[in-house]
Amino acid sequence: MSKRSNGGRGGVPEASRRNFLKGATIAGAAALSTPVAANTAISPFAEQRPKAAPPGPKLAAADTMPPPADPVTQSSSGGDFMVDVFKTLDIDYLAMNCASSFRGLHEAVINHGGNTKPEILTCPHEEIAVHMGQGYAKMAGKPLAMICHGVVGLQHATMAMYNAWCDRVPVIVMGGNIIEANKRAPGAEWPHSAVDPAALTRDFVKWDDQPVSLQHFAESAVRAYKIATTPPMAPVMLSLDAELQENPIENRDALRIPKFTKATPPQGDDAALGELAKMLVAADNPVIICDRMARTPAGMPRLVELAETLQCAVIDNFGRMNFPSRHPLNQSFRRSILGQADVILALEVNDLWGTLSDFHDRIVRSAQPRYKKSAKIVTLGTRGLYLKANYQDFGRYQEVDLDIAGDAEASLPSLTEQVKRLVDESRKSAFDARAKKLAAAKLATIEQAKSDATIGWDASPITTARLCAELYSQIKDEDWSLAGTSIRLSWPHRLWNFEKPHRWNGASGGGGVGYTLPASLGAALANKDKGRLTVAIGGDGDFMFVPGTLWTAAHHKIPLLYIVHNNRAYHQEYMYLQAMAARHGRGITTADIGTTLKDPFIDYATIAKGFGVYGEGPINDPNELAPALKRAIAMVKSGQPALLDVVMDQR
Repeated sequence: MSKRSNGGRGGVPEASRRNFLKGATIAGAAALSTPVAANTAISPFAEQRPKAAPPGPKLAAADTMPPPADPVTQSSSGGDFMVDVFKTLDIDYLAMNCASSFRGLHEAVINHGGNTKPEILTCPHEEIAVHMGQGYAKMAGKPLAMICHGVVGLQHATMAMYNAWCDRVPVIVMGGNIIEANKRAPGAEWPHSAVDPAALTRDFVKWDDQPVSLQHFAESAVRAYKIATTPPMAPVMLSLDAELQENPIENRDALRIPKFTKATPPQGDDAALGELAKMLVAADNPVIICDRMARTPAGMPRLVELAETLQCAVIDNFGRMNFPSRHPLNQSFRRSILGQADVILALEVNDLWGTLSDFHDRIVRSAQPRYKKSAKIVTLGTRGLYLKANYQDFGRYQEVDLDIAGDAEASLPSLTEQVKRLVDESRKSAFDARAKKLAAAKLATIEQAKSDATIGWDASPITTARLCAELYSQIKDEDWSLAGTSIRLSWPHRLWNFEKPHRWNGASGGGGVGYTLPASLGAALANKDKGRLTVAIGGDGDFMFVPGTLWTAAHHKIPLLYIVHNNRAYHQEYMYLQAMAARHGRGITTADIGTTLKDPFIDYATIAKGFGVYGEGPINDPNELAPALKRAIAMVKSGQPALLDVVMDQR
């Protein structure tokens, strides 16, 4: 269970173990059609990379003939049974950074399970493994599992686990441990073990356990999967004793794998939904706010049906792919309409107070409501069904008039049916008139976005608007997914047509840095077999937390176009520091200290090539952007990952 100082994880396993806008709608789009020159070579590497050296003669001999002093003494292991349990659950992948504390399970997955269901995903860091699981679950609609090395591996995993918790995403987290003190080897196995490993993460997992027998493991694994995937969803954790994994199975016939039955999501109370339906039908200006509402592909069409029945405005907070971006009722970039609303319905909204308030923190922290006092506020969701006290991810308390506990997606059909029964001809006429006004406002919003995007079109550094417009022009005819973006990058939602459930994969949940690259890779993994083109735009500071993700992308041949939004700074903090300095009258010329990534600038394309990924950049000239995108997209469509380093401003 040691962790070698040269970067290895754990000791060498014993030899006796079994053989280990529409893109052309804005100015300058003509550049998008720039052809690839005939002599342009598309290569993922700067030069041919050497293959791994084959095993030496000593290792090969040990693999075929274990030494007499260490004979093969068992034909099964507890890890074999654990793999049998996994195969009854819908777990396709097991992400890991290999370690001795789970060598028994690792070996069983490979040799007993044939490295299928689950298949191992090799990750250079536990944070990468969990964030891949977070992105994968949102795109695939089911969790993957990951396992980490004792308490040290778990500490690496915690940031991603917290993001997944805040995002209400299921990830099956496991950790190796040695429970019995007399079984721990001297040295690293002691500081890497714990009496209660999950205590470290108990504030941001939904459930945890440390099985002490194989039957206990079977029941806990099935329970963990069910708890994680029942709304409100969240990560769960199992601590696995090393001896439980490695020792032979004493009586396999006595072990039983429980049947997994998926829980039906809880629906809102029919009477309460009926009361809500009356409020919505009677309202002159109802507004629906949605956030993490659509947890399956059924969510978006259900919300569209409700909104069209009412012909009311919808504001999407983009926690999931909830509502089509070009739909006439989508008013996400007209939040001033909250001030006109007489009924506000919040569907699975994470921070309702923040959505309904204007908050200022430049001089004195203060806030004002965006809604009028007479407005009725109704919540429908599972957010309040499972909260914990320490971490403050639930936001400030918001007063409401009706709080309906239930999964919003599951409750929408009943709500919509009750609304339809109440709509008579007079209300339908009023709804139609409202729809025309909203459609005209939506069209104006789209045209304004196109106009705004042309500002600084030929500037260098490249504007984020131009990048998003150029990228969309080249992918709009593909079956694409935008798996992640830089914080507060709104241009895709302003310019692109998000009309299918897999077009958008939400954000990090907890705002933890290091999410976008590995989570996007997890989404790309879910999209791989469906032939979808997965793209992502991530900040340079975010990238630097988890660059090793690129090696996993190359090793497992997961096609992803990753664009580094390279503004050479942690720009949000840079601007905050400027604001603080100005507030104190001290000037802003020193705001670059501790906030910028310069001296030297980072060459992200070279980093990508070093990991075996196609890399190009830094791209400063906006006229070079479209051809570079075309080359990178061609690489991704061939089945390989690609990275573009684009030097951009913050607009």
